[in-house]
Amino acid sequence: MANVKKRGAVYGVIGLMLCVALYLNWSYVQSPDELLVAGQVDSELAGVSSADPSAGNTDAANAAEEAEAVSGSDYFAQSRLSREKARDEAISILKDTLQSDGSDEAARQEAAQQISKMADASVTEARVESLIRAKGYADAVVFLGEDSVNVIIQPPAGGFADQDAAVVRDVVIGETGLGADKIKIVEAA
Repeated sequence: MANVKKRGAVYGVIGLMLCVALYLNWSYVQSPDELLVAGQVDSELAGVSSADPSAGNTDAANAAEEAEAVSGSDYFAQSRLSREKARDEAISILKDTLQSDGSDEAARQEAAQQISKMADASVTEARVESLIRAKGYADAVVFLGEDSVNVIIQPPAGGFADQDAAVVRDVVIGETGLGADKIKIVEAA
């Protein structure tokens, strides 16, 4: 009876930590503006220097577009970093369960399975992101859940159209096997 309670407590803690990691990951996706640190864009990229009176509107427009691209790539890099940090924290907790003398065999097997699932999810996310970039999109970040996928994508210059959504959805379905109704595609601002 005591083993059952202990096992239940271990599973509960593992589940709770996974939920916390997923919530933190989700909260970063919900507020991309908060992820960008003020001042990340170099002042040379943000606009034309006032010391150069010969610079025209074309140079200013190019600098603004470049600054926007840098900001967008910072968002994607920051999102990937946040995702991996949350996953690393969850894996650390699971590894503690694996190495704990107080954990029973069932808890260790469950922890090993969870670590394996997280590793598989990480590989799948990276593969989907690479395939989306291979299709000609500037960048994307993918968050794979138990039975859903969230894709945040940098829209093309002309805007994100239904055809773009179909291309991304096909890539995700091909790599994950999930149905189209389980895929959420969001344009990065």
